[in-house]
Amino acid sequence: MAAITFSHVGKAYADGRLAVNDLNLEVADGEFLALVGPSGCGKSTALRMIAGLEDITRGTLSIGGMVANALSPRRRNVAMIFQSYALYPHLSVADNLGFALKVRGEARDVVERRVREAAAMLELQALLARRPGQLSGGQRQRVAMGRALVRHPAAFLMDEPLSNLDARLRGQMRVEIARLQRAAGVTTVYVTHDQIEAMTMGDRIAVMRDGVLQQLGRPRELYDHPVNLFVATFLGSPPLNLLSAIPRRPGEGVELEIAGVRVPLPAGLTRQRPGLSRYADTEVIVGIRPESAAITDATDAVLRGVVAFREDLGASLLTTVELASDGAARGRALVEDLGESDIPAVSNRLRLVVRRGQTLALDEPVRVAVEWDRLLFFDPATKLAIV
Repeated sequence: MAAITFSHVGKAYADGRLAVNDLNLEVADGEFLALVGPSGCGKSTALRMIAGLEDITRGTLSIGGMVANALSPRRRNVAMIFQSYALYPHLSVADNLGFALKVRGEARDVVERRVREAAAMLELQALLARRPGQLSGGQRQRVAMGRALVRHPAAFLMDEPLSNLDARLRGQMRVEIARLQRAAGVTTVYVTHDQIEAMTMGDRIAVMRDGVLQQLGRPRELYDHPVNLFVATFLGSPPLNLLSAIPRRPGEGVELEIAGVRVPLPAGLTRQRPGLSRYADTEVIVGIRPESAAITDATDAVLRGVVAFREDLGASLLTTVELASDGAARGRALVEDLGESDIPAVSNRLRLVVRRGQTLALDEPVRVAVEWDRLLFFDPATKLAIV
């Protein structure tokens, strides 16, 4: 096992394109780090630099305290697992598992023992005589993981390993990979664009965008306290709702003018976000998590609207409410000003989770209660969180 450290690491291609820019990141010994972001953000490039498959343009990469910039991939003692399983189709599962050890010249009894151990850990004992073509996608992925495990590497590097599986298998394999990593205690960097995988598997999450690290922290920390609008909207399923609002300061308290109503904000919220006082009578972007809003019969401190769309997902019901907002035009203006293709639009629509059995018709008028102490606030110009 080994810690992995990026110190001011950059990667530029011959055409001048900067894939990774000044990356500073430490993965602790034995940690499971999920590296996430949209396509083209630089996450796979960063992973390939750890493996030695991409040269480093600037900065220092260390593995286990040793500078690895000039080390060949073989000398780095890391095992990489790709989304394509890369198994040898003419070899049995047992031979696939032990192939790297045989090439390395390990004794036969060592190879057989490690193959047995990996097969037991991954429940592959009954499949050792089969060939990859006789396996399901989930079984092949377990063989690919076992092939990496038998090497006793200093680190696992996983690049979108579940993207070829269907939703049911992805859910099963998330559990398998997390269990395997904790049992083996191997430092793991897991690249994915799927924020659900990152939230459920990672000890910490590193979010990248356009080659730049946006935020690093534990899943709940990033979910509850994102540093900017991109991180806030990238994490969460269903995604964060974005609305236009204006803080007002009548008397001693703070009110929020949002979707055509004025709501007193909880004192605890304003104490936690003292920076909000600088935005009095100024338009801001408000983020509301879908689970923080609910259809209600209450009449005070609620938003009003009509049911615009319904999504029955089986385990949950998602309802989109079009709010009766005189700020809709402001929201549209903010959308134009944002100009960010990877950030959802500011609107007067609110998507929320509805309890089962609660029947709502399209165009039905509804009232929505919001957990006002869980609001997120962002500066429309800088896209940074207001804290």
